[in-house]
Amino acid sequence: MMARYVPPKQSKIGQVIDVIVLLILSIGALYIPLWLGLAGSSKLPIPVDNPTWESLGQNAVMVERWNALGFADPAAAHDMITARYDYSFTWGALALMVVVIVGYFVMMLRLSEKEYREVIAEKFDGK
Repeated sequence: MMARYVPPKQSKIGQVIDVIVLLILSIGALYIPLWLGLAGSSKLPIPVDNPTWESLGQNAVMVERWNALGFADPAAAHDMITARYDYSFTWGALALMVVVIVGYFVMMLRLSEKEYREVIAEKFDGK
């Protein structure tokens, strides 16, 4: 008969350190791509010669809202209206991301296999 699984106890300071580390990792995962220029405002405006509100696809209500925001001239609002995100990517970067995600998943399963087996044996072995 297998011994009953007892998870290890963690001290309060250990829990606080875990929370701080997870917070740092979460903020880092969100901020570092922006800091390195890998994400964020990579918008490319579409050039339009002599822009008018009509050539920019703005109706009367939209023009009124642009005027309320302080953009009376269509040329001043041109870059904001025509800006489009650049969704280009490389196949190598996509493949690397897939390898990292699958590798992380496999690593987590391998590292946790012993604990999974102990808990399953405790709950479902019936001995």
